[in-house]
Amino acid sequence: MGPSLDDVDWPVRTERLLLRRLADGDLPAIFAYRSLPQVAEWIGSTATDVESLTERFGDGSTAVVVEHGGQLIGDLMIRRRDAYAQGEVTEGAVGTEAELGWTFDPAHHGRGLATEGIRALIDVCFDHLGLRRVVAACFTGNEPSWRLMERVGMRREAHHVKDSLHRDHGWLDEYVYALLAEEWSA
Repeated sequence: MGPSLDDVDWPVRTERLLLRRLADGDLPAIFAYRSLPQVAEWIGSTATDVESLTERFGDGSTAVVVEHGGQLIGDLMIRRRDAYAQGEVTEGAVGTEAELGWTFDPAHHGRGLATEGIRALIDVCFDHLGLRRVVAACFTGNEPSWRLMERVGMRREAHHVKDSLHRDHGWLDEYVYALLAEEWSA
């Protein structure tokens, strides 16, 4: 399958940020912003307390956190997966792409920190993990998320109509974005 997140030389530094693996003690800070109504509206599932968030994060194997000035400001996900392949070439598709996800503390919005963090996350995917493709999806109503995808150079590949069930809003549309390694390096 190739290198894993454990093989990346953490932490990864950008001009203003530090990206590192999830550590003991991070979950209370993550819970503080994930439990805000404007954040919880768009994330995949909500947690009622730090203990339930701990269950959601599981072993932390897909989690990366973002720090700015020593403060945790966001959490990221890299979930490696197999690309679709015909039976005869399945082995060549194993672990070649990743689904990305992110949640940022709204107190830090509007300064380009999320853009900087996601660019660094994409670098990890292509330069450190050797992936060929990354994808991300969101409800169409989550405009800050899909605008972020566009800012980092991802292309909208799909607009699925009422395929995603939202806990409060019922069936909603979804956007799917993707980026290939060769597009990123260009």
